[in-house]
Amino acid sequence: NTTEPPVAVETLADVPEHVLRGLPEDVRLFPSAVDKTRLGVWATKSILKGKKFGPFVGDKKKRSQV
Repeated sequence: NTTEPPVAVETLADVPEHVLRGLPEDVRLFPSAVDKTRLGVWATKSILKGKKFGPFVGDKKKRSQV
């Protein structure tokens, strides 16, 4: 009889305030379609290629570092 440990689910309370402030008005955080325990980024309308938003906070990483 195996019992699975409880799975922590990420919520909006886990998201730093500066991240929420930096989201464009047409972007929302909702449960991920890929991983139900995480939040995903959802757009309420199409986002044009090259659209930038922020401010960026943190350390920039090269693709090979992530």
